[in-house]
Order: sequence, then C-alpha cells, then structure tokens
Amino acid sequence: MFTTAWTASPQPPSTGFTPNWSQEGFWRHSLRQAVRLTAGGDRVRIRLSNAYGTSPLRIAGATLARTAVGAAVRSDPVRLTFGGSASVEIPARSQIIGDAAELAVAAGEAVTVTLHLDAVTGPATFHAQAFTTSFRGPGDLLEDTGGAGFEEATESWYFLSGVDVSAGRTDGVALFGDSITDGFGSTPGTDRRWSDALAARTGRPVLNAGIGGNLLLNDSAWYGEKGVHRLERDVLALAGVDTVVVLLGLNDIGFSEGAAEPTYRPAPRVEVAELVAGHRELLRQARARRVRVVGATLLPFAGSDHWGERAAKVSHEVNEWVRCSGEYDAVADLHRALGGPGGSDALSPAYDFGDHLHPNDAGYRVMAEAVAAVL
Repeated sequence: MFTTAWTASPQPPSTGFTPNWSQEGFWRHSLRQAVRLTAGGDRVRIRLSNAYGTSPLRIAGATLARTAVGAAVRSDPVRLTFGGSASVEIPARSQIIGDAAELAVAAGEAVTVTLHLDAVTGPATFHAQAFTTSFRGPGDLLEDTGGAGFEEATESWYFLSGVDVSAGRTDGVALFGDSITDGFGSTPGTDRRWSDALAARTGRPVLNAGIGGNLLLNDSAWYGEKGVHRLERDVLALAGVDTVVVLLGLNDIGFSEGAAEPTYRPAPRVEVAELVAGHRELLRQARARRVRVVGATLLPFAGSDHWGERAAKVSHEVNEWVRCSGEYDAVADLHRALGGPGGSDALSPAYDFGDHLHPNDAGYRVMAEAVAAVL
C-alpha cells in the first residue's frame, strides 16, 4: 500500500515568475530534480504528468537516487520502469504512475529523479515555483553521480508531479492554496515552506498542493487551473490523504486592486457569495471522498499590492464565514495567528517577508503550529 510523500501541482507552460524551460521544452536532454519526502518506506514510485502537453511525451529512461549537493547524488542510481519497460510514452493530457523501485527512504530525506528526454517534448507541463534547484544537461546522464554533466539550472519542476512510498499510511495532510502555500517568501533551497514545518511538527505525510497566483474561481495562463477544478487531481487522487487544509481566495479578492499588475487582466471583482460558493464546492468534492476539510482564514495583507477598501471588506466577510459558519470540520485562524497586536489587518513585522503579503520562514512556522493544533 502506497502513500504519497511529495507532490507538486502541475501548471501549463508559461513565462512564469522567473526564467524557466516550460515553453521551449526539452530535446536530447537529461533532467535532474530533487524533492524532499515527508514519509518513508522500502519502495518508491514516481508520478509523471503530461497534463498540459499537446503531444505524447516520451521518457527514454529514468533513475532514482539519494540526493547529495547540487546535481550530484550520493548513491548509485536505481533504474525505474513503467509497466515493466525502461521507457514510456505518456499521451497528451495524461499522467502515469511508474513501477515501484526498491530503495529504502526515510521521512525528511531528499531523493533525486533523473529523466532522459531523447525526443522533442514540446512545451512542458511544470510547476513554476520550486524554491529549489533543478538541472539539465545534454544526452543520457541517467547514471551520472557527480553531476558535472548538468550544465543548466532552474527553480522549477518539470513533468514530475508526485513521489509515493510504501508507507501504508492513510493520515496524509494536503495543503491546498496559492503562493503562500507554495512557499513564496521562504528561504530557497532550505525546505522552509509551511508544508515542511507542518511535516516536521506532526510526523505526518504533508503534501504541498499550492500554486503561486492560483485562484479559487478562475483559470489563469500563469497561475494554473482554478481551485474548484484542480482539487480532484492535485489532492483527492493522491494516495493516503485523509485531510485537506484550504487556504485559497486571496488572489480572487486582491488581483482587482493592483492597477499595475499585468499578469491577470481583466481581474473580475469577486463577491463574497461567489467565494463562499467556491468553498462549498471544495467541501462537496472532499466529502464525497470522505476527506476531512480544515478551513484556514486568509492571512492579513494590509499594505500589500492586493489591499484596498473593497479587498478589506470582502476578506473580512470571507474570514468570518470560515470562522463562524460551521461548514468546515475545523478552522485554523491564520489571520489572528500572523496579525500584529490587536487583530491587525497587517502581517506582524516579525512574520513579514517584506511585501506585506507573504510570510517569512518564522511566519511559516507559526502557520504550521496553528494548523497542527486543529488536525
């Protein structure tokens, strides 16, 4: 019995926040990506996504190893198979789960997945903000251990959407949200997102299903499919998840406030009733799969580019509904946990990354503590 120990929500190829390879894709490359697991087991399998591909994706080969420094690995790579074959073709708009490989891993350990892409991939399904480094190099580098052949680097993940382990656990917690869940503002390369902090605090598998800029009610070329459409794929279809924490809606409210923001235009002015209906749709989907749902209040964001008189009103009303409606199984009041003295609408300076919207490492630890208290 398998448990998902790491995940990254797929996104369409896009320019994104930082330079990436999603629109150009790959040809005759090896792609090396390291991920940190939140559960351990004796066997490991990977999930690969071609959700936004317009043609079949050929994987010429894949390996798994223990992560070292940079592109190096500290164990001999283990060859991965797919239905017993070393290579596989993933149809457009599809995903696959590979065969289980023998490799004993522990919770908190990082593993490295290397893919050999010998044919033109076309634009690549990816996850824009990894906050850790991925690498590529020319040719077949599946057995490379030192990492010298990997000449280019990026801070995104490509095609790799999940890693499962033979833990047999059914107490996984998925965090469903936007850039705050994704980890923007945390120190890159250090695994200090609030999903990492929550896994360390609870000892449970914790899965990060955040996408920077994601909206609850509307799709975006940069920010992925809307939350009400992607919950099934990005959370409910994962192995061993019994709880989802919902922290979504801030961009629906705030994007209409930033006149200079070019990435989501036109940004509709969303009403409270629409956001509540979106939350109820998430609740309906989760409960149909018998998954417990924790509602999180929106963080304080006064002074940010998302703030304005209307945003303040709508966010207050949404937060009151989350707190008082009784529709969620439990509530984590992150607004109060991270606000300044006296219930401030601004992030406490001790927890502010600097843009008055995203927490820093200390703020993410506080978020994890607040959620751990209601799991």
